[in-house]
Amino acid sequence: MKQPARTPQGQKPAAKNKRKSRDELNQEARDRKRDKKRSGNATGSRSNPVVESQKPSSSSKTKDPRIGSKKPIALGGDAVAAKPAKPAKAPKVQPEKKPRLTPQEELAMLENDERLDALLDRLENGESLSAEDQAWLDQALDRIDVLMEQLGIALDDDVEDDAAEEDMYRLLKGGN
Repeated sequence: MKQPARTPQGQKPAAKNKRKSRDELNQEARDRKRDKKRSGNATGSRSNPVVESQKPSSSSKTKDPRIGSKKPIALGGDAVAAKPAKPAKAPKVQPEKKPRLTPQEELAMLENDERLDALLDRLENGESLSAEDQAWLDQALDRIDVLMEQLGIALDDDVEDDAAEEDMYRLLKGGN
């Protein structure tokens, strides 16, 4: 065991603490109670929540924390037996479908397309097209070919092919 520490010589031992009177104790208790009472939320903080920025804005409404579920509750004796009614669903609005064009109308629309004309002009001038424009142009030209086949319209390319074959036949024979 350790021995108690010695006090230096020449000093008297510390005097015992003076006991507080009843009045002093009561005053300290009142001070502690007052400090405790001040902690917590301010008056009316539940019904009027404090907003950090007190800007006067009429459009921004804060959600009231007291409002609970909006689900309707059936009251009365039949409430237990009856199941809650499901809200009626609104009928689905179907987007209007474009009226189906006849092949003749569709072909006329494609032939009068400004974008198609502009892209064909750019190709004839030797300009290069972006990948997106080139894909759209190919798709439009393919659709025009399909529509022309459906309508029975023949291109002049067939006549040129026949003439080219006759020219080659003449060259091979060596005749004029």
